[in-house]
Amino acid sequence: MKKLSKAKWIKAIVTILAIVTLVVPLAGCGSSSSSSSKSSQVSKTITITDQAGDKVTVPKKIKRIAVAGILPLPSFLTVFFNSASKLVGIPKASMIAAKSGLLSELYPDILKAKTNYDNGDTVNTEELKKLNPDVVFYSANNPALKKQLKNAGFTAVGISVDKWHYNTIETQKHWIALLSKMFPQNNKAKIVNNYSDKMYNLVQKRVKNISADKKQKVFFLFQYSNSMIATSSDKFFGQYWADAVGATNVGETLKTDNATTVNMEQIYKWNPQKIFITNFTTAQPNDLYNNKIGNYDWSKVAAVKNKQVYKMPLGMYRSYTPGVDTPITLLWMAKTVYPDQFKDINIIKETKTYYKKVFNVNLTDKQAQKIFTPPASASAY
Repeated sequence: MKKLSKAKWIKAIVTILAIVTLVVPLAGCGSSSSSSSKSSQVSKTITITDQAGDKVTVPKKIKRIAVAGILPLPSFLTVFFNSASKLVGIPKASMIAAKSGLLSELYPDILKAKTNYDNGDTVNTEELKKLNPDVVFYSANNPALKKQLKNAGFTAVGISVDKWHYNTIETQKHWIALLSKMFPQNNKAKIVNNYSDKMYNLVQKRVKNISADKKQKVFFLFQYSNSMIATSSDKFFGQYWADAVGATNVGETLKTDNATTVNMEQIYKWNPQKIFITNFTTAQPNDLYNNKIGNYDWSKVAAVKNKQVYKMPLGMYRSYTPGVDTPITLLWMAKTVYPDQFKDINIIKETKTYYKKVFNVNLTDKQAQKIFTPPASASAY
């Protein structure tokens, strides 16, 4: 074998190194491409922890949404997206509120959503499947509904109304936080948080010095029929509203969670000075003034004697629960309970300002006034 000269050895080594230099990056490119492909597949989903405490993997691009059991959420989602186009299914009670309030007027696409799968605390899964939702938001307070949805193969995300002790502002903030993880490009609803804090601080400043003997006693008429009166215990939204405006919820001595049934004898003992009727009942102030429902006699109650019975507002949804109208509801309630402390507040003007800031909508005076005079037909039941 012929010996190579030193120069030829060097040339051969340089050639081999050059080949290695070319081959290694090419191999790396193949690996990078494979890794990139895997990364691309992973990036199509994200994993979040919902408000039922479950880790849920959801699509990054959610185009079709259905809602089950969590009645205020459709209006909240509509404002969050500034559109109802993603909502393919909503509860029947949510649709009633949409038609009775301003939601369908400002976002008519909400009327296209289907409701035929909704059975209250359960769903017709076959009808829901026809809507082909990417995700189903459900009430985290209903584990049976969660099980039903998951067993049927839906991507179910729990939303809670009571995890933050029925504090509507805190609940709303946590809803926004969760939705912002799922839809990071939609941050518009943060203005609701800022406005809520602003209104809350204003109210607290004006009611903090009201002495115990001057505190108004309020009663929340949650549901009302010929056979039943239901109010707010200390573990329901009425307690939050009363605390937030510096009033006393007469039902705070009741310790059951959520709505609690009571009789007229108990109401006589409490003798509330103000009564707030929710939009979860068809009852209107005149029904109490004139004893139109059942065999109840309200004439002995101070609030009725003094014509201090009020129907709660309905803007985008029934204002008793968390929702985008919470800051306006708070201000309205504070002004209603303590008119002297808030006599400078023009609630119609404030409402129009708020809707302009949040929805970029110029409400007429008539539209703003409609929020504070909801019809009986707005009732969920």
